[in-house]
Amino acid sequence: MKSSWMLVAAALFALMGVLVKHASSTFSPAELVFYRSTFGLASIWIVIAIHHRQLLAPLATRHVRAHVWRGLSGFIALVLFFYAIARLPLATAVTLNYTAPLFLAALSAWWLRERHGHGLVGAVLLGFVGIVLLLRPQVQGQDWLPALAGMVSGMLAAVAYINVKQLGKLGEPEWRVVFYFTLLATLGGGAWMVVAGFHRPLADDWLWLAGIGITATLAQLALTRAYHRGRTLMVGSLAYTTVGFSALYGVLLFGETLPAQAWIGMAVVAAAGIWAVRASTPAHSDPL
Repeated sequence: MKSSWMLVAAALFALMGVLVKHASSTFSPAELVFYRSTFGLASIWIVIAIHHRQLLAPLATRHVRAHVWRGLSGFIALVLFFYAIARLPLATAVTLNYTAPLFLAALSAWWLRERHGHGLVGAVLLGFVGIVLLLRPQVQGQDWLPALAGMVSGMLAAVAYINVKQLGKLGEPEWRVVFYFTLLATLGGGAWMVVAGFHRPLADDWLWLAGIGITATLAQLALTRAYHRGRTLMVGSLAYTTVGFSALYGVLLFGETLPAQAWIGMAVVAAAGIWAVRASTPAHSDPL
């Protein structure tokens, strides 16, 4: 089934989370975003250059400001997401980031003046009930900060979806949107490292850092193929298997354990997200 490419993307996105969690013991979230984006940028630029047989001409755009806003929202969302991954159970951080469709429903009604039915409103309310169930048994003391970061990463991912939609209306192709996002994330991560300092990677570190960029790029390719060849609603629903893969990886690789209420909360958030996807038009590319 062509939609099953989303399962490949979900497994790879979850694997990227594993690599980020491992590397976060040495590198800051901004550093990880920089390396993730650098390897991705090189891959995308090579593909574009080969496909168009030109190095720079296909990248020319008249919508620089729109790309900057999309890149800024995506960059901050990635930094916050990686911060949450470093400090929360992997499945919890991924679930919080996957609240993006719920925020998208709310933001599109306010920002884009789109009208939504009662079904979508119900999905959003159900999703936030799931968030409360997910976080209540886990967030204690200082844990509220990474939990808040995970939620804000989901909200900013929704902003990135809207930016992508607006760029599409301006006639910008998807590959150019992805290129400029990756470029701006690389520059943003690099600037952060210059100001805040950075850790010099050792020989063994490069395998993990390259793995983050490679898995993210392959996941985006699989996701794009899934949306192009599969059924949109099926693909949008299968995207939530990333939460399941993350939970499995967290248990097997990090020995993470979650209380029963947290598992119920994750299931509720996933169900609400699928409901929201089916009640609205999903984006066709990964915002991050």
